[in-house]
Amino acid sequence: MSCIKSRGFATGLAGLLLPSIALADELNGADTAWILTSTALVLFMTIPGLALFYAGLVRSKNVLSVLMQCFAITCLASLIWFAYGYGLAFGDGGSMNQWVGGIDWFMGNVDRDSLSGTIPETVFAMFQMTFAIITPALVVGGFAERMKFSAMLWFSAIWLTVVYAPVCHWVWGGGWLGEMGLLDFAGGTVVHINAGVAAVVAALVLGNRKGFGSVAMPPHNLTMTVAGAAMLWVGWFGFNAGSALAANGDAGMAMLVTHIGAAAGALAWMFMEWLRHGKPSVLGIVTGMVAGLGTITPASGYVGPLGALIIGLTAGVVCYIATSVIKNTLKIDDSLDVFPVHGVGGVLGTLLAGVFVGTLGGVGLADGMTLGDQVWVQFTGVAATFGYCAVATWIILKVIDAIVGLRVTGDEETEGLDIVLHDETGYNL
Repeated sequence: MSCIKSRGFATGLAGLLLPSIALADELNGADTAWILTSTALVLFMTIPGLALFYAGLVRSKNVLSVLMQCFAITCLASLIWFAYGYGLAFGDGGSMNQWVGGIDWFMGNVDRDSLSGTIPETVFAMFQMTFAIITPALVVGGFAERMKFSAMLWFSAIWLTVVYAPVCHWVWGGGWLGEMGLLDFAGGTVVHINAGVAAVVAALVLGNRKGFGSVAMPPHNLTMTVAGAAMLWVGWFGFNAGSALAANGDAGMAMLVTHIGAAAGALAWMFMEWLRHGKPSVLGIVTGMVAGLGTITPASGYVGPLGALIIGLTAGVVCYIATSVIKNTLKIDDSLDVFPVHGVGGVLGTLLAGVFVGTLGGVGLADGMTLGDQVWVQFTGVAATFGYCAVATWIILKVIDAIVGLRVTGDEETEGLDIVLHDETGYNL
């Protein structure tokens, strides 16, 4: 495949208009080694990172169900990506290429010697597979503790095909948003807005958990959550710095600004909570870290350290407020705060990428692009992803509900999904 993620404006206008055009046809060992490492890091974000982060946040009677969902999605998404997902996202769609790639069954054009830029296409395809894995896994947080396992499998498979792959193609595979010049280095639209919107739509369609708003539902194991959060932080370096698709200065800067964004987001959330409740919480600081990471993701290849600091601080404050609004004002049971953290963070980071690309150490606007033009392109990408994902996700959920049903019964929810769906318990004390 010739279309790969942007290496930044250093590659010129072509690197802005498409995820990037391969500028070399010779294998580079250093680039290959770095993307192999990044691929392992991004997979590590889902299992065990995200799995443990989410599992610690639910009640003890549902801990295995969340671990099972993350593990099953990893397997299912991998095979879908191999079978046809990679082709839909990065293939040549012919006359439909603005919207979706082609059906390339079983990665038919990927062989040992094919290259994508300076790395083997096998490595590029596997790296992209890890993004296709973590995105539907993030959505789990929106319907945790109440969706049937069978419905979750159907939803993840269809959603990956109908929502994730086309949006991925729009942005990174040669589609219309990439051609417009959308700046999304590592997944503000493709991953975080997509996952956040899908999660809140799922929460609305399924309805709130029994007792939501009147019964305390605290995390059952914050130690597990913190361990998962730490794994996410480390793995995110592969997520963002790996998206340079090269071992170069763009990767180095992406790693630096990713770390700054995470640290700033964590502290901003912590201080917001401290001011409001009188004490800083462990859950608050790790959630702020995730908000900072999600928000810096689309901008990580384009902004400098000072821009990253502002983005991270803004993420901690805005995502904290959004969480309160979703839970307390709107009374929406987005169980693990996927939309206010990832959805709002993705929107914020995608818009701010357009603001800071030309200021405070950013790489600079492309030739002929004004700041206003860039921000408008960023807004267009946000609106298109938000609208398409919301409508498509709602339709998918309604169809699945009509065929197999989405939600366990009230009695089953009370008993817990571990016993009801898997005949196991997470703890035998």
